[in-house]
Amino acid sequence: MTDSPPPRILSIAGTDSSGGAGIQADIKTIAMLGGYGMAAITAITAQNTRGVQGITPLTGDFVVEQVESCLTDIGVDAIKLGMLHDAGIVAAVGEYLGNAPEARGVPIIHDPVMVSTSGARLLQEDAVQSMRDTLFPLASLLTPNLPELEILAGHSLTDTGAIVEAALDLAKAYDCHVLAKGGHTQDARVIDILVGPEGFLMQFDDARIDTRHTHGTGCTLSSAIATLVGHGQPMHHAIRLGRQFTRAAIENAPGLGDGNGPLGHQAVRRLEA
Repeated sequence: MTDSPPPRILSIAGTDSSGGAGIQADIKTIAMLGGYGMAAITAITAQNTRGVQGITPLTGDFVVEQVESCLTDIGVDAIKLGMLHDAGIVAAVGEYLGNAPEARGVPIIHDPVMVSTSGARLLQEDAVQSMRDTLFPLASLLTPNLPELEILAGHSLTDTGAIVEAALDLAKAYDCHVLAKGGHTQDARVIDILVGPEGFLMQFDDARIDTRHTHGTGCTLSSAIATLVGHGQPMHHAIRLGRQFTRAAIENAPGLGDGNGPLGHQAVRRLEA
């Protein structure tokens, strides 16, 4: 028995039948970092390391019913938002989280999942504006990768200055932190840039790991940050530790699948929070 209960972390996201990303990656990450993981499933996917073969979304009302079941009984210390799929789910989740007393003041880490690594569209185009209107204003942290940041900016981002400017625009517009992730660049180093409404805060810089096994890195990082924030860590330190956990999981990837393989969450010793 521990002296205090674990932080309660709710992931609102889609599934990954092969276990590498989505809800499955979130729950693995939360558990390895000492949190209590809960899930509200938005869509069921058939996917593997080769790509996404099919998506069946749930209704917005049922997603909210799952969220409400968790929050009104177990409670929550941090929320991670992942794949939401369509405008109906986005609007329903946004309305509930914006009005539920149980969600008031709870940190929300929003990974604005739009396109899978294999190129499958995971967020319908008409849901992007709904996400801006209903969920971004509730976020404590947005974690877009480069393709997602380009979609949100409305143009390509070809250098660090443009990336920082686009991230700052989001941070100022929605009064939140933004972590612009550099994993999709071709650079030898992976540079993630953290900004807030007040301006540039810091950058995280690591050598790129030469591997094809990176399926679920965004899910893993955002759920790690949510768990660490739930432990009481300040945002910048939660990001630093979350990145360490994600890199360790990449380094310990089990080498499964023919394509973009899953991470080795189970091999990473828990980071002290």
